[in-house]
Amino acid sequence: MALEAVIAVEGVGKAFTLHTQGGAVIPVMRDARLAVRGGECVALTGASGAGKSTLLRMIWGNYLVREGSIRVAGVEVAGAEPRRILALRRGTLGYVSQFLRVLPRVPARAVVAEPLRALGLPEDAALARAEALLERLNIPPRLRGLSPTTFSGGEQQRVNIARGFVHPYPALLLDEPTASLDAANRAVVLDLIAEAKARGAAILGIFHDAEARAAVCDRAVDVTAFAPEAAA
Repeated sequence: MALEAVIAVEGVGKAFTLHTQGGAVIPVMRDARLAVRGGECVALTGASGAGKSTLLRMIWGNYLVREGSIRVAGVEVAGAEPRRILALRRGTLGYVSQFLRVLPRVPARAVVAEPLRALGLPEDAALARAEALLERLNIPPRLRGLSPTTFSGGEQQRVNIARGFVHPYPALLLDEPTASLDAANRAVVLDLIAEAKARGAAILGIFHDAEARAAVCDRAVDVTAFAPEAAA
């Protein structure tokens, strides 16, 4: 018996309204469909500008959906109230973006521990788990008490990854998780993804690194098929 999809996208369309051009509506996606089951990693592929990041942002709840349905662990994201989206992100849906966005002057260890604190884990336990991940991702102890806004691009990316993997989310969205990383840290990230799959997480990601994609992804979905002209 096939497992039910943890992430399910059905008939989703997206358009942007250009208010600087008289409110012109530009369709960018139509009839997008995919499903990701627990223990599976699916790669979004297609040329730059095809809509990979747009689809991730719709699943994350940052972009409104024009039509169709997006469900994550049974929760309908399309049209959901903000508090429902925030609750979904708190315990169910993790996201590793390309860029780390944090408040200034917050130490790296606290940035990584924050998702656990939001779930009610005691501070000592949350910080211990954060420290263990930062150690694994080769962030030196001398940096963990500093704000990651002062870090290099690769160090910021590793903090971002630690934050995304510190809680065992049932669903994960990954936007170029191995970008800006050297070979050693890239290998650590691929191990983290493999471990998340092994515990049953459903993972949807963008991997421009073909070797990384081959190492952890079970299949690929080409978003070019969801372009308005392709779906017409």
